[in-house]
Amino acid sequence: MDQELLRAFDVRITSAGYTNRSAALRDIIRDYLVEREWDRATGEVVGTVTLVYDHHSRELESRLIELQHSRHDAVVCSTHVHLDAHHCLEVIVLRGSAEEVRSMGERLIGTRGVKHGKLTCTTTGRGLA
Repeated sequence: MDQELLRAFDVRITSAGYTNRSAALRDIIRDYLVEREWDRATGEVVGTVTLVYDHHSRELESRLIELQHSRHDAVVCSTHVHLDAHHCLEVIVLRGSAEEVRSMGERLIGTRGVKHGKLTCTTTGRGLA
């Protein structure tokens, strides 16, 4: 391996708190496997949708709640945080097939009035050593 690349890797993993390359490589491999799990679109996955919005946005909260109720089987839980007098952050945990979770996440993020949204894809952990 190129020594400059290896040095840059060592600097990065040290600043991230890793004590050795093996631990960092383990996490990189797991991350890769989780991404492939989502690509395969088979089996159950877990995702979190993070939304930031102005709660004064007309009927937005009602639309978000309606979307969650329409797929209550996929919604594990949600947490609502008041950021300031106008803005809220909501985190919604979804569980199901990769296609279902991705679709639900996109629908929530795409709801008119959402200022920012992000779907974070993860795993149930069953397929990882």
